[in-house]
Amino acid sequence: MPILNNLFSGHLDNLSQALERTTQRHGLLINNLANVNTPGYKRRDVDFAITLANESERGSKGAEVRAAGGVRVDGNGVDLEQEVTALTETELRYQMLTEMTNRYFSGLKSAIREGR
Repeated sequence: MPILNNLFSGHLDNLSQALERTTQRHGLLINNLANVNTPGYKRRDVDFAITLANESERGSKGAEVRAAGGVRVDGNGVDLEQEVTALTETELRYQMLTEMTNRYFSGLKSAIREGR
């Protein structure tokens, strides 16, 4: 089925990779929240802007995870407000991506049924 792969893989691969990165970021943010009181813990996150810019250069080898944020007196880099805001943003991004995926497959289904 190489013809079908050529027709549908580009958009579907992009959606799949975006969902994977969003899921990865969600996991990192939850881990940050779980370690909010752990001395010396370094906050981790996925920078979507860097990831998208480097995607064409690196292919689909995965998102870049980086330590981020300021450091408190106890050496912990987690800011509770920043984490909750980032988690909310990530959840909204995931909802949007699942809706786009749903619409993509609904469009394919409609085309297969010839608009019926």
